[in-house]
Amino acid sequence: MTHMKAGTAEEEKQVIGWDIGGAHLKMARAENGRITHASTVKASMWLGLDQVRDALNRLRPLFAPDTTHVFTMTGELSDGFPSREAGIRGILDFIGTEFGRDNIHIYAGRTGFVGLSRAYDLGPDIASANWHATAEWSAKTGSDGLFVDMGSTTTDIIAFGGGKLRNSGYSDAERLLTGELVYTGFTRSALIGIAERVPVRGTMTPLMNEYFANTADLGRVLGTLDEADDHYPAADRRTKSLAGSIGRIARMVGRDNVDLDEGEWIDIARWFSEHQLRMIYDGAFMVAGNARLARTAPVIGAGIGRPQIMQLARRLERPYVDFGTLIAAASKDARDDASKAAPAAAVALLWSTRETL
Repeated sequence: MTHMKAGTAEEEKQVIGWDIGGAHLKMARAENGRITHASTVKASMWLGLDQVRDALNRLRPLFAPDTTHVFTMTGELSDGFPSREAGIRGILDFIGTEFGRDNIHIYAGRTGFVGLSRAYDLGPDIASANWHATAEWSAKTGSDGLFVDMGSTTTDIIAFGGGKLRNSGYSDAERLLTGELVYTGFTRSALIGIAERVPVRGTMTPLMNEYFANTADLGRVLGTLDEADDHYPAADRRTKSLAGSIGRIARMVGRDNVDLDEGEWIDIARWFSEHQLRMIYDGAFMVAGNARLARTAPVIGAGIGRPQIMQLARRLERPYVDFGTLIAAASKDARDDASKAAPAAAVALLWSTRETL
C-alpha cells in the first residue's frame, strides 16, 4: 500500500491534530495534507489538567497562532474525573481555555467533525473515539484490512472493508466485549495483568499481585523497546537497564536476578511477551472472523507496539502494512513518529483532506 493523495480544494496553512490521552498528549502537524512533525509527550491526566497544560506548553513552539486545531481524546477515562461525562466536559473546557473557539474542531467519530459548542452534546460519540479516526483513515485505502494500534496501555483492533469500518462495538464497554479493545499495552501494562502464573525452571509459579514490573521491562529485555517511547519511570523508579528490568521481573516471582541465569530471565520475558501476544491474537481472531475478512486482508500496524503487531500478523498469516505507509510525510522520522501518534495524525489528515476523500 502507498500513502493516500493529499490536497484540498481550499488549502490551509497548517493543521494540528491532537490526541488527549490519560497518560500522553500526542500531536501531529499537517501542512497541505502532509505530516511534517509528530510528537508524543508525557501528560499524567490523573494528576490534573495542569499536567496536560505543561505538556502542551512544550509543544506550542511547533505551531503558528492561526493554526487550525482538531482534537480526539481518551483522557476522559482518567480517574482524575468522577465520570466519563465529567471528563469529556473537563477536556472540552480545557480546549476552549487553551485554544479559544476559532479554528477548533472536535472529532466525534461516527458523527464526524463538530465545533466546540456542539461537542458538549455529543459525549457518547466523542468519548475515546481516537480508534475511530485511525481506522477511518486506514479504510480510505478502499481495500479490506485489520487495523491494530498498540499503545502504551491498550490495543485497538478494527476491521474495515470497501472504504467502511466494520466495527461491532463503539463504546469502550462494547469493544471490550467484541475483542476490538484489548486492555494491554507495550510499556505501561503491569505484568500481573498478563498472566497469573509463569514457568520458572519447569514449574508454573504464581506471580506476586503487585506492580513490580511492566511491559516496558519485557521490551527492554527482548530488545524490542525504543527507550524514547517509555515516558514513565520504572515500577521501582530504579534504572532502566537490562539488569534493572530483569530484577523487576524476578521480583514478580519472589526472586532476585542472581537466582537464575540471564538467559533464563530472557526466556521468561519471552514467555510473558508471547502470552500478551495471545491476548491480542484472540481479539484479532474474533474481530477478523466477525467481519469475515478475506485471508489476504493485511494487518495495518500503528502505535509504539508495532513490534508486537508484526508478530501478530505472522500468527494470523496475514501481510503486515505499517500505518506510516498510508500517509504522506516530510521525512522518515516524521512518518515513524506519526505512526506512534497515529490518532493525532489521522484527525489532522482527515480534516486536511476532507474535501477530496
